[in-house]
Amino acid sequence: MFDASDSLQPRSTRKKMRGRRSRHKRGWFWRWTFRLILFICIISALPMVVLRYYDPPTSSFIELNKRSNNPNIKHTWVDMENISLYFPNAVIASEDQQFPNHHGFDIKQIKLVLEDRKTKGISRGASTITQQTVKNLFLWPERSYLRKGLEAWLVAWMELIVPKKRILELYVNFAQFGKSVFGVGAASEHYFGIQAKDLTPQQSALIAASLPTPSRSNPAKPSDYLKERAAYIQDQMPRVGGRRMVREL
Repeated sequence: MFDASDSLQPRSTRKKMRGRRSRHKRGWFWRWTFRLILFICIISALPMVVLRYYDPPTSSFIELNKRSNNPNIKHTWVDMENISLYFPNAVIASEDQQFPNHHGFDIKQIKLVLEDRKTKGISRGASTITQQTVKNLFLWPERSYLRKGLEAWLVAWMELIVPKKRILELYVNFAQFGKSVFGVGAASEHYFGIQAKDLTPQQSALIAASLPTPSRSNPAKPSDYLKERAAYIQDQMPRVGGRRMVREL
């Protein structure tokens, strides 16, 4: 709207007034941009603060399975102190041998995966235990750029706020080890009829070996492929230092 009073002002004064309005608009934009970024950071960090101190009763993957007409979900939370040290060691040997050392992303593995995809046409995952924990707790199974972007953002916050031992505890309690079996507590009882603290190295390796295809694997009656994979995991277990890491963290 034209302001007649502007035309009565000297040109230098009108220029200064327009400059002040422009600076005011820019200042308003940057203030609200900062507030929006701060809000996003707070709502991203808050769940990680809660996870650091409280055991979640369920996960996104468990709820998605329930909605898919799968009412027979088996899940029992078990504190790390009540889990055989062989089991987290087997999981690290199977899924993420650099877990004690990286900050949520295994850059070396990502480069290898990209190279294999480019030269051999082979598509395989390079998700770390932290990435899988975030996916299991908050996201959904279908791959998409949106999911991977959210996953990367939340992984950064989880690694910043949640200790490694706690991340591992969350992972072994919510990873899927069968069509309806979630977490080491349910898996040890369902497959071997024992508590998680009594798992042997071989039993731990067999359950960990089911992770790539949990809905098609049965550690209690392993296929030849599952036995071969479990043998590899058991061979790697003394090399990755997972038991020592759990004791020290």
